[in-house]
Amino acid sequence: MQKIKSLMARQGLKSPQESVVDLSPVESFRTPSKEELRELREEPTDPQAQQEIINSIEEVYFSSDSFDMVQYELEQLPPELNLLELEEYRDKLKRQQAAVSRRVADLILEKQPSYVKELERVTSLQTNLQLAAVICSNARRQLGSAKEDFTEASLGLLANQRRRQLLTGLLKSLRTIKTLQRTDVRLSEMLEEEDYPGAIQLCLECQKAASTFKHYNCISELNSKLQDTLEQIEEQLDVALSKTCKNFDVSHYTKVQLAYKLLGKTQMAMDQLHMHFTQAIHNTVFQVVLGYVELCAGNADTKFQKMQYKDLCTHITSDSYIPCLSDLCKALWEVMLSYYLTMQWHDEHYKEEETIPGAEDPSVDGSEESTVGRSYVKKKLEHGLSRIWQDVQLKVKAYLLGTDMSNFKYDDFIVVLDVISRLMEVGEEFCGSKSEVLQESIKRQSVNYFKNYHRTRLEELRMFLENETWELCPVKSNFSIAQLHEFKFMGQCRSPSVSPTRQQDSSEPLQISLFQQFSVCGNPFEMHIDNKEEETEDVLASNGYESDELEKNVYQDYDSDSDVPEELKQDFVDEQTGDVPVKSVSKETLRSRKRSDYNLNRANAPILTNTTLNVIRLVGKYMQMMNILKPIAFDVIHCVSQLFDYYLYAVYTFFGRNDMHLQSASVPSQGSQAGASRLAVPVYWYESSGLGLISSRLRTTLSRIQESLIDMESGVEGSGPHVSPEERKQKVPSPHLSQLVILTSAQTLYGLPERVVATESLVFLAEQFEFLQPHLDTMMPSAKKPFLQQFYSQTVSTASELRKPIYWMVAAKAIDYEQSLLLMAGVKWDIKEIMSQHNIYVDVLLKEFENFNLRIVDVSRIVRIPLPVSNVLWEHCIRLANRTLEYSMKQLTNLVNVCLGSHINKKARQKLLAAIDDIDRPKR
Repeated sequence: MQKIKSLMARQGLKSPQESVVDLSPVESFRTPSKEELRELREEPTDPQAQQEIINSIEEVYFSSDSFDMVQYELEQLPPELNLLELEEYRDKLKRQQAAVSRRVADLILEKQPSYVKELERVTSLQTNLQLAAVICSNARRQLGSAKEDFTEASLGLLANQRRRQLLTGLLKSLRTIKTLQRTDVRLSEMLEEEDYPGAIQLCLECQKAASTFKHYNCISELNSKLQDTLEQIEEQLDVALSKTCKNFDVSHYTKVQLAYKLLGKTQMAMDQLHMHFTQAIHNTVFQVVLGYVELCAGNADTKFQKMQYKDLCTHITSDSYIPCLSDLCKALWEVMLSYYLTMQWHDEHYKEEETIPGAEDPSVDGSEESTVGRSYVKKKLEHGLSRIWQDVQLKVKAYLLGTDMSNFKYDDFIVVLDVISRLMEVGEEFCGSKSEVLQESIKRQSVNYFKNYHRTRLEELRMFLENETWELCPVKSNFSIAQLHEFKFMGQCRSPSVSPTRQQDSSEPLQISLFQQFSVCGNPFEMHIDNKEEETEDVLASNGYESDELEKNVYQDYDSDSDVPEELKQDFVDEQTGDVPVKSVSKETLRSRKRSDYNLNRANAPILTNTTLNVIRLVGKYMQMMNILKPIAFDVIHCVSQLFDYYLYAVYTFFGRNDMHLQSASVPSQGSQAGASRLAVPVYWYESSGLGLISSRLRTTLSRIQESLIDMESGVEGSGPHVSPEERKQKVPSPHLSQLVILTSAQTLYGLPERVVATESLVFLAEQFEFLQPHLDTMMPSAKKPFLQQFYSQTVSTASELRKPIYWMVAAKAIDYEQSLLLMAGVKWDIKEIMSQHNIYVDVLLKEFENFNLRIVDVSRIVRIPLPVSNVLWEHCIRLANRTLEYSMKQLTNLVNVCLGSHINKKARQKLLAAIDDIDRPKR
């Protein structure tokens, strides 16, 4: 019962009927009669009707599997039975039973294909298992045969090989005795050929043979001479070992290691090798830096050779800093690559030894000693990784901290970061180190550099803002910051700590390490400058126009070409070259294209200025620095936020601060009488009157920016509390609006074009910051992410809120509300009846609105007026107009007495007059 109920519930049924199989014998269905079959056929086949019948079944039928429906129905019978009612109730139960039976049958038919499909799968699985059993039987039989044949053959081969080795040893012994007299000549030839293993082998064999034939006088003298020769070979072998620290050669190193193995001094060779690597690192960096210092010094003075490496690094000039750093890293790479190849050689060599039969057999002479030696060498090499990398870090650290990079050019400093980032990547692949020494060193230099760089950029931004005329910067309608060179790095899928040169092609299944990539030839530090792309992005519209083909002005009036010069009505002429294209464009085509392009591009063209573009580029440069060096991410993001803060503060200071102490007679006040008492209200009063021009969030943001970033004491003596010089270095003087920007001219709607460009460029900048938020969030340390979230929620999101205070001045001064007030004051309000025509001040106010709309259209030919700007302007106009129409108490009283007197009874009129008196009472 529960299974059928669950199945029907999955089909969307609320109360499915129990199946026949779940019923008790007493409850089993009887064979339906012909009349019942006919009734079942006459049952409705509509699914909705069936669903309604099923839904009408009582919930008690679904209570449990042990539910006795017969007992339940008998208990439900009334005391007095009515045959007609019983038959109707029986028919109802039959319909419910038929609906449930039909639904169960439908569900069974619905699951039939799944059952057949599953049965086919089981049959297929059975077949596959039988085939697998046959395959396993054949495999076991063949394995037994191969084991028997191969084992016997292998043992025979091993026996033959051992016999061969014994005979070969015997032959060598005979040859040794034969060549004892000419050993000296051959040893000298081998040393000249750098065949150290052969020389040692020959020398040892001669010593052994000499001990066998020591009763001969000539052999006794030869034995003493051979010992001296062996010591000389060891000295030359140590020199040969030191050569492997740079330009590792497999064959050379194989000879050296084999020679030490013959001497039984493999462990000592490892100790010597690490000493040579340490010395090689010191000598390499010293020679590289010394070469640049002497080259820049320009004289033959040898005092630099006696300096310590740390002191020598302080004499590197700014011009030679990057080339020297690059050569330094190249030389250190060669040393580390040699060490990497050394470890690789030992790994491969030991794997080959393990494949030799009997190599791990303790019964073989020297096998235990060989195992101990391999373990020692392996541990020594693994321990040497971190030791060598530590030496490399210390040498590069001394070089980094030896020069003050605060005055480096940005691109040069990025190259330095890129080189160090690549070096840290090498260290991570070399020994899994996080390069704390290098990170701390470059972080110290980066913070020092970035503070100075950011201070200079803020000063430049102030200069840009003070010289900005807030004219539109013509960019293409599809402009995106991703088109700028500074943001190209965002398209490169790499972690912030990886150099731009390490990019994995999406087609590559596995990323190759640097040591594998450059193990044969090349150097990873030769490519960091080659990846530097030129700034070839084309984001500006050609000649300030959107279309190169038509050279049209996107802001001109497209409904008329009366102001278009005659030469532009003819064939299109390139303004730069004066050439006429081969294919002319007709006047009608030009006009239609103008209109279509205008409609297409006007709504999409971004509104921004040159200063906005510079800020965006600067943000890109800051993000590049974060991308290369993550430890200073918070410092950089904090400075990025200051760029936006300063831009926002400047726009508000230039256009949104309503602190004019001139009184305006054209702006109405709230809650005062009509007439002269409302004609003398200062403009700045409205900002504090609760109109909501500046929200509390925006006011808090502006106060924070002014307190933390703006130097209010610049040029002013004795103003405000004393601020320390260090704290003042972190602040910037408040910018001043350029004198070329006129905000008092009624012809331009009090600087509406400049206000639109300034405000909407800020909104555009905020949109770009919103676009960059995910990228900044990935770079920000987890502990500092609340700062970024607060910056976006409390600062970036407030950019659009500046529209209200900035455009309020235009709406307040562009419409003559004073004229409407004067006309309202002259209206006689105590008339006996309402006229059919409205008063003259209404026409005047509507005319003001029409003129204002026409002037906005004129401005839109200079700069596009976005819909949010238009909405804010008209919202201010409507609000100010509404404030102009607040009636006085006397006017309200006359309005009730004259206008409503004939429509309401005396009691209602007295109630309204009492309410007006209550409103006026607090003012008296």
